[in-house]
Amino acid sequence: MANEFPDFFIRMEELGLLDSLLPFILIFTVIFAVLQKTHIIGEGRREFNTVVALVLSLMVVIPHVTGRYPPGSDVVVIINTALPQVSLLVVAVLAALLLIGVFAPGVMFGGTGLGAILGVLALGSIAYIFGNAAGWWRMPGVLSFLNNPDTQVVLIIVLVFGVIIWFITREPSKGQGLNNILESLKKTFGGGGH
Repeated sequence: MANEFPDFFIRMEELGLLDSLLPFILIFTVIFAVLQKTHIIGEGRREFNTVVALVLSLMVVIPHVTGRYPPGSDVVVIINTALPQVSLLVVAVLAALLLIGVFAPGVMFGGTGLGAILGVLALGSIAYIFGNAAGWWRMPGVLSFLNNPDTQVVLIIVLVFGVIIWFITREPSKGQGLNNILESLKKTFGGGGH
């Protein structure tokens, strides 16, 4: 009785749930949502958006199932390798935001340049995770330890707690330090709507 639940997932894996069905549903949903939101095909064209999303998701999954992708270029393998790392990053960010909300409730991200910096860091992390899953970033011998998932988890935890400690222990800003740097960057690159 105790092993029935894990056996269920093992059986679903044997039937190809992770290998074909889940990537198909994910790709279909993302493409359909983008087509619905952007109205590329036209407004109110739900049936056309459905067909396009269906065809594109089948074009990704069928070559994986039949083994037609060249070695190292299988999109489904890249997705299945990258998404657990993205989930880890999302959980780490949510944990950081939760702890910041508990220990520093007055901190606001939306009206400061810090929100933009965190957004750029998140996009950079996502690019690194997907690139690493695809094998694009080959680390030299000295940095190869960064490819170890345990090391990545430790680095994320240290980074999250470092940010939390910085928020808790920082002095109130008086227009100096980080704010001056952000203001000069806004002036240099034309940000801020001036």
